[in-house]
Amino acid sequence: MDFPIALGEFVQPMNANITKHKQTFSFKAPTAQSVLLVGDFTRWLKQPISLHKQADGIWKGTVSLEPGTYHYRFLVDNEWCDDPQCKVRVPNPFGTQNDVIQVGPAANKLTAARSVSPRQ
Repeated sequence: MDFPIALGEFVQPMNANITKHKQTFSFKAPTAQSVLLVGDFTRWLKQPISLHKQADGIWKGTVSLEPGTYHYRFLVDNEWCDDPQCKVRVPNPFGTQNDVIQVGPAANKLTAARSVSPRQ
């Protein structure tokens, strides 16, 4: 899709050809009533993603993300939880840490979210 600019010229939007990657997030919490995925890609609590509980007690959800580095956490029954299998974390302004995931070509450098148990 082209967008008009001054003097009748057209340019393509910068992200027109960016391929999104499907990323599945999982969290093991068999007794939880709800598990939300929140991160910079959801504008944190503004657009949380509800994960769906599987028969084995693992909550899952798949998100399409553009290549890049993202910070995230899980909100399990209104309690913030880290992804214990995520090996990369960064401090956040609230005195805790955010999990970090790399999506796209450099994804092998960081550990993606997998089925995990909440930290007790």
